[in-house]
Amino acid sequence: MNVLNRNINNIFFIFALAHLIIWTLIPSLTNKNLPLDTIEALAWGSNLDWGFNKHPPLSAFFSEVFFNIFGPKDWSFYLLSQIFVITAFYYVFKLGNEILANLKLSLISVLLLEAIYFYNFTTPEFNVNVCQLPFWSLVVYYSWKIYDSKNIKFIDCFFVSFFAAVGFLSKYLFFYLLLSIFLFFVYSIFIKRNKKFDFKYLIIIEIFFVLLVPHLIWLFNNQFITITYALNRSGLEEMVILNHLTNPTIFLFKQIIILIPFFFLFFLIINKIRFKFDLNDKRLVFLIFVNIVPLLLILLTSIFFGSRIRTMWMTPFYLFFGIFVIYLFKSQIYLKNINSFLYFFLFLFFLSPICYAYISLTQSDKRTDYPGKQIADKVQITWEQDFKKEIEFVTGDEWKAGNLSYHLKSRPKWEGTTNNEILNKSSQFFCIDDVCLGRY
Repeated sequence: MNVLNRNINNIFFIFALAHLIIWTLIPSLTNKNLPLDTIEALAWGSNLDWGFNKHPPLSAFFSEVFFNIFGPKDWSFYLLSQIFVITAFYYVFKLGNEILANLKLSLISVLLLEAIYFYNFTTPEFNVNVCQLPFWSLVVYYSWKIYDSKNIKFIDCFFVSFFAAVGFLSKYLFFYLLLSIFLFFVYSIFIKRNKKFDFKYLIIIEIFFVLLVPHLIWLFNNQFITITYALNRSGLEEMVILNHLTNPTIFLFKQIIILIPFFFLFFLIINKIRFKFDLNDKRLVFLIFVNIVPLLLILLTSIFFGSRIRTMWMTPFYLFFGIFVIYLFKSQIYLKNINSFLYFFLFLFFLSPICYAYISLTQSDKRTDYPGKQIADKVQITWEQDFKKEIEFVTGDEWKAGNLSYHLKSRPKWEGTTNNEILNKSSQFFCIDDVCLGRY
């Protein structure tokens, strides 16, 4: 048994390493420029703050860390994205082993995720959605450890609060997971009464809010600009009655389409389609709260407010969906069909990067075809003809100005889309194509 478990662990690490290498290598070789969201994060990271006009600060922070380590090397940011992805996979694998009590099924629960394009095709673009992935998995994993433990450890409480805060500072949508886990503990303690209240739960909430204080202060000082942006992106300002029906319907339809390959792969190892809900099964209830409840909450948001739920927002929501369906149909899983499962898994595993490479090489009008480095080189030459000292700042939209901030050799700070105060104080600057560069 130990040898078998060791082999399963080795297979998982081979899979994770292969995923990391392929999805770092393919975009590095086929893209000419980093994607939009990664350039945005780098623009914000050049002038780090506790928040930015669109999002909280963590995606910018991690991008800037990698920039300081590797410099303007595109491959490093594809690597950064895949590190976040496989870290999430690892904690899905760990939780799967604890809940399913079967390493083989735990491995399958992770392999199933390769059938959801959130975890392969879209991952080269490091953004706030990818940034949530490891922290989403960590919060779920340590929440389970707290719930499953008779003696709650302070370190587990700290991990939940810390990773919850980091996840929330990656993207506010993380709130849907936190609310779901909070509702799970309320259900377990006050309704089902199969878990006693422990004052350590209050420690989790306290640490979480303490860690958020700097960002909350920034929000207050900046007129809650990121929250306003999020509300505008969801279409809440439209106030159209029909949106309360059409937007939730569109949302549900898209989720069905996204999950078709997942269920096709899963049904290859199912003998019969039969299951029953046992609400006395604490593992099943926990999986419902971390898989289904966040989806229901976001669906209810769309129904009540008529808001648009953009497809990519759902990136972290399906991380534990493999564990959920395997646990639900555990008695019907027929591993003698594992070869069919593995063949189709391998087909999807290689099809996705092949499609990505084909699209990247054959389409020439994408953001990743933008000649950011060449434009920065021309701007650098123009600057050096008039000024001797280095460029210190750049203003303009996150795409054009962000590319210059990333590619110019002095790594100038991005000072926002427009910053007349900076320009008025600067004695050395010039503007081109709605972008201004200069010295403080």
